[in-house]
Amino acid sequence: MNEAKTALGAKIVAAKKQKKWTWDEVAEKLGYSKVWVCAACLGQMSMTPETAEKTGLLFDLSPEEIALLQEPPYRGSLPTAVPTDPLIYRFYELISVYGTTWKELIHEEFGDGIMSAIDFDMTLERQPDQKGDRVKIGMTGKFLAYKRY
Repeated sequence: MNEAKTALGAKIVAAKKQKKWTWDEVAEKLGYSKVWVCAACLGQMSMTPETAEKTGLLFDLSPEEIALLQEPPYRGSLPTAVPTDPLIYRFYELISVYGTTWKELIHEEFGDGIMSAIDFDMTLERQPDQKGDRVKIGMTGKFLAYKRY
C-alpha cells in the first residue's frame, strides 16, 4: 500500500512542478496548512472525501487515486532506518544530539509523558539573515501524560 501512495505522491509533485505551483498555493486551494497538505500529498496523511476530490481536480487524478488519498497511510516514508538524504539526515542528527535534552526539558516542564504527533501543528518559513537565510521550523503538539493504572 505504501508503494501506491508513494507513487501517487511522485505524480502529484510532478504535476505541481509542471503547473509551477508552490505548496503554499496548493494549500490555499485546499484550505489547509502547507505542511499538512504536503504530507497528505506525499502519502503520510489521509484526506477527507471532499479534500481528496478537490485534490483530484487540481492534479487530474483518477477515481482510484482519489480513493487512495482517503485511505489511512502506513506512516513513515523513509527507505532506511538511518536516513541517507543529507537534509533528512540533519533531522536525525538533531534527534541524536538533542533528543535526550528535549526529553529531559519536556519532562521537567510537563511531567512524564510525550508530545503528540497526532494533535500536532508545524510551520516552516524562511528567516532572512545577513549570514545566509535560515530555516525556521515551529512545532506544537499536545502533551499526553502517561496513564497510571
